[in-house]
Amino acid sequence: MTDPRRLVIGMDSSTQSVKAVAWDRAGNPVAEGRAPHTLSQPSALEAEQDAREWWQAACAALRAVTAEVDPGRIDGIAISNQRETMVLLDRAGEPLAPATLWLDTRAQATTSVLAAELGADLLHGTSGKPVDVCACVYRLRWMRDHRPDHLDRAATITGVQGYLTLKLTGTATDTWTSADPFGTFDIRAKRWARPILDHLGIAEAQVPPVARPGTRIGAVTEAAAAATGLRAGTPVMAAGGDGHCAGLGVGAIRPGVVYLNLGTAVVGGMWSPAPEIGRYWRTLISPTGEGYLLESCQRGGAFFVNWFIDTFAGGRDDPEVFRRLEARAAALPVGSEGATACTYILGCMDPHWDGEATASFSGLNPGHTAAHLFRASLEAITLEFARALVAMRGSGLDPREVLVIGGGATNRMWLRMLADATGLPIVRSLSNEASALGAGMSAAVAAGWYPGFGAAVDGMTRTAGRVEPDPAAGPAWEALSRRQAAAYAALRQARAAAPG
Repeated sequence: MTDPRRLVIGMDSSTQSVKAVAWDRAGNPVAEGRAPHTLSQPSALEAEQDAREWWQAACAALRAVTAEVDPGRIDGIAISNQRETMVLLDRAGEPLAPATLWLDTRAQATTSVLAAELGADLLHGTSGKPVDVCACVYRLRWMRDHRPDHLDRAATITGVQGYLTLKLTGTATDTWTSADPFGTFDIRAKRWARPILDHLGIAEAQVPPVARPGTRIGAVTEAAAAATGLRAGTPVMAAGGDGHCAGLGVGAIRPGVVYLNLGTAVVGGMWSPAPEIGRYWRTLISPTGEGYLLESCQRGGAFFVNWFIDTFAGGRDDPEVFRRLEARAAALPVGSEGATACTYILGCMDPHWDGEATASFSGLNPGHTAAHLFRASLEAITLEFARALVAMRGSGLDPREVLVIGGGATNRMWLRMLADATGLPIVRSLSNEASALGAGMSAAVAAGWYPGFGAAVDGMTRTAGRVEPDPAAGPAWEALSRRQAAAYAALRQARAAAPG
């Protein structure tokens, strides 16, 4: 039996900050630290960060943890990282240029170029990712045209995981699930996809080694110990992408369990024994390394709702704005009395994979209010997820319950909408730091606390409430889904008919 005083650290390096949480064997947070880093947007198409800030924020977060607990109690640390984010390092391990983020769309025009060169089916079938600007592979192709000196000078091409493991251990190491989202990784063979890298002119030596989740990949160096407060020699374990870790953190590693993150981007998915390929999801390697995740992603998600409130409903500076809108929207019937939203304000990932897609409200009349538009926005996001689940059922999967996390998980009206639209129970995860918990579970498995990930899920995850679906509401949601899905088709037709 593991000493109950022993701890592991799950560190979540996300888009806006680093969160480090020390977890005990039961999945209780014992200490935590947080530190921000800066997002820079030099143009409307570019989203960048200084990778050195990832390390500075990680050090600050870890020092906060080690100030609260004895570093000698820590059996290991694992990292959950923001995905589709890339940095090129020189031989000294220093960034050659700012890191480019998943929000970066400078390579939008290059997506079709690479798809034509290699074939969309090869790219999708190898990486599990439909052609979409989010994946790093298209920025690499863009760099081959526009920054070839950076590509050729790069000693290491990696992401947040590789950079932070370099700083912690002295060696850049990626994991199956941190390399997976790059679009240059073979999800079946679980290795870098040589045909894709060869086409880009990237040598084997330029990409890091990759490790299976839940294994040891190194140890904290003396220099890293001095910077973080960790003990030198503390094991560093393999975890991976933040979405992968979030799925693990709510236990979505078994048949029938679906996870849904109601955050800035709304991301949901479920475990599959086989790498099913489809347009309603991205196919990812499971956070355990066994099987796969079929993951739907709405890039706008709650970003669209926040944009609507800031632009048209008085702004989020008013602490009561959400309460007022939710109270009024909850009194409206399914369908928002004809008001219909299309929430593709940042383009569309699944199922259309259309970077040029736009957002809209339609069906409006003088009786509609901000509450109608607020509800219509949540209905649109809800139904996009529900349609992805229908497609997953068509591939032979059997979703039985949805575990929700993220800021939207506190919205009772939204949880009711999700239950009724999907016909599934909606269960809240007790921990809203699912990515950090998933990383901590990976460290716990690697440290030998549990014999495998299934036992870690049983031991470290708990829930905090359940919403059962109302079967009588199903027909109204099905009718609304047909109407709401038609909004994109109409916008696309109008776009195609527009001159120029």
